[in-house]
Amino acid sequence: MQTAISRFLRYLSVERNASELTIKSYREDLLSLSEYLTEAIGENVRPGQVTPLDLRGYVAALHEAGYAKTSVARRLASLRSFYRFAQREGLVDSNPAKPLRNPRPDRSLPHFLSTDEIGRLLNAPAVDMPMGFRDRAILETMYSAGIRVSEAVGMNDGDLNFEQGIVRVRGKGKRERLAPLGSYATRALRRWLKARRLAADEPSDETAPVFVNKFGRRLTTRSVARLLEKHLKAAGLDARTTPHTLRHSFATHLLDRGADIRSVQELLGHKSLVTTQIYTHVSTVGLREAYEKAHPRAG
Repeated sequence: MQTAISRFLRYLSVERNASELTIKSYREDLLSLSEYLTEAIGENVRPGQVTPLDLRGYVAALHEAGYAKTSVARRLASLRSFYRFAQREGLVDSNPAKPLRNPRPDRSLPHFLSTDEIGRLLNAPAVDMPMGFRDRAILETMYSAGIRVSEAVGMNDGDLNFEQGIVRVRGKGKRERLAPLGSYATRALRRWLKARRLAADEPSDETAPVFVNKFGRRLTTRSVARLLEKHLKAAGLDARTTPHTLRHSFATHLLDRGADIRSVQELLGHKSLVTTQIYTHVSTVGLREAYEKAHPRAG
């Protein structure tokens, strides 16, 4: 095994021109495997003796030792590369690493704002000038409709239907959907559109972008991130908050108030229900915290 590993590392250095850091990582990963196989199978184990079952045992040992899933996935990548090389060189008849699958990464719970925090953020833009009307309108719209920042800046005047209280948005994969507009968002949008038209001093058409900068050009996603940063600071809110946090907050608040997950999936424009289910975990965490604070026998 040691001889095969040395040949592989030499191949990386000479033929692939890999960096010293890359070679060091491969060496550490493969020596770790070699040590495990020596204990599991015996001294002088050859690459061709190793089976998929042996490698699964190695992966299980890594998990038991407390390695992070990302570290396990990196070691698996090293094994695959090594065994692909060994197969090309005729050191093994088949690749025992091929059936192995990476561990599923842990999904971190999305950061969201409470309803009180959302209220403070949405009231932060000063509505005494056109850009203040614009900022409040875009924040209200993103939270009210649960749309992505790219969908918000891509909106045109013709996408708005105030009578029905909906907006047409173009999501990922050019999929279109209708999203609801609440009364607060509708009022904020009407004020902004009026201010925008007065500032432009010219009629707009259905293809005109809803949200523009001071030069009348369509707002960018980066511009929205910057204006959000400004209003977060003014409201004294968590700096981790991003434009996508408004979408997370939208979904979490709906589920907290009894909306069914299928409806939330439709409103978010998620293709798969699995994507939406992350928000049920957020709601469960909130319920658990409330239970532990309020129930006399929770502790």
